[in-house]
Amino acid sequence: MNNQNVQLSDLTLEIISSKVKVPSYDRTRMKNYIVHIGVGHFVRAHLAMYLDQLLESDPNCDWGIWGIGLHAFPGETLEALKSQDCLYTLTEKNSDSNFESRVIGSIKEVESGDVDGQSLIEIIGSSSTKIVSLTITEGGYGIDAVTGQFSGQKDELILADMQDPQSSKSWLGILVEGIKVRISLDSGPLTLMTCDNIPHNGDVAKSSLKSFVKIVAPEILGWVEKNMTFPNSMVDRVTPGTTEDDRVYIRETFGYSDAWPVACEPYALWVLEDNFASGRPAFENVGVKIVEDVLPYELMKLRIANGTHQALCYFGSLLGHTYVHEAIHDPDIRTLLVNYIDDEAVPTLAKIPGIDLNEWGQIVIERFGNPQIKDKLTRICAETSDRIPKFVLPVVKDQLAAGRSAKICAAVLASWARYVLGTDENGQALEVVDPKSTSIIKSAKLDVKNFGTFLDQSEIFGTLGQNSSFRRDYIEARQKIDSSGVRKFLLEMFNS
Repeated sequence: MNNQNVQLSDLTLEIISSKVKVPSYDRTRMKNYIVHIGVGHFVRAHLAMYLDQLLESDPNCDWGIWGIGLHAFPGETLEALKSQDCLYTLTEKNSDSNFESRVIGSIKEVESGDVDGQSLIEIIGSSSTKIVSLTITEGGYGIDAVTGQFSGQKDELILADMQDPQSSKSWLGILVEGIKVRISLDSGPLTLMTCDNIPHNGDVAKSSLKSFVKIVAPEILGWVEKNMTFPNSMVDRVTPGTTEDDRVYIRETFGYSDAWPVACEPYALWVLEDNFASGRPAFENVGVKIVEDVLPYELMKLRIANGTHQALCYFGSLLGHTYVHEAIHDPDIRTLLVNYIDDEAVPTLAKIPGIDLNEWGQIVIERFGNPQIKDKLTRICAETSDRIPKFVLPVVKDQLAAGRSAKICAAVLASWARYVLGTDENGQALEVVDPKSTSIIKSAKLDVKNFGTFLDQSEIFGTLGQNSSFRRDYIEARQKIDSSGVRKFLLEMFNS
């Protein structure tokens, strides 16, 4: 068992079962009922984890996942997963260094959309497929952040499929071609279920698909409207990308090799609307909240949890921190976060029976402060032009509409503008990873010469920059960050 050359696979499960929990169910009985597009670390710590629990607890459950990898996860990564029969180790890391690991077996197969698109189209078209699920990031739906309308112009793969509908490079292109096969075979209704962190995610997926269909295949629009459902959902679990340390931990602790393990926090939440066209797994039996309306939970998560991430990441990076937990344990940043949650985020939310929103906000802070997760600030700082409009700007708009202050949100935007100048306060380089990086950096440089200019990016902020009180709060924060530095600004903000 100390032979670290043992590779995780169906054939070695019995060998490693004395050291780590492995699937006890018969994986051969799983059917390809769920086709998941975007097989990354999050879905494997969330949807696949819940389904694995259900397979373990319910001998009648035979739901399995067929994964489709897109460009975010290179072919060689998927091949590594395939080489171990799509098994992988999930490790939950408690803050007290107590780790709990188990092998997840709910994924039946994975394929790359870049390698064999036709076979994936046929899988979606098969009558065995009941659900197509998605984790394609907040910016993967081709929706304009300001107008809320589908354009696809910022996504090269979607744009390629709009120009050549047969290319099937994007998730939309693959799905539409699969629907055509489904119609020709009379394979029955289909559910499109998104697990991405966006408001009304099911409605967004529906809008994207229908808009795309109107452009490339209007003849199937009627079928989509009549035979597909799009449940909204809220998902929550901190799941950083896999590191070499994660692989070493598995090898040294359990004596086998896992090419693509997943590490995450112990906390997990999934709230899901019961709106499925061809049935679903009994997720409620493994802790998923099945509800009629996800919206209150969705807004709670987006504005408190995701908003807190945005509030801490730029300040933390500018002060030289590397990880989220380091920023959380910085007392000045922590003060900012508590005030953001209590004074600006929570007042915009409707009450949820059984949940104290301020208390849930404190739980979020404690979760993010888990030093074992080692979630890098660079991950949170990436793709900001997609995230800020969804996580922070709705708080601003609701606060202003109610005649309340949004000074902390203004400070967060000011910290973002300072961040994209590309160096922290010690002169160390900061990488700006964003689909709009060129225009954002240009705007941030102009902002230094005329504070407030950053808010004039209408494609991100809409007309918000024209609000005189919010613009004044932003300018004040940006000036103080520039003249006094981040540390002094934070100290003075809550001690003046």
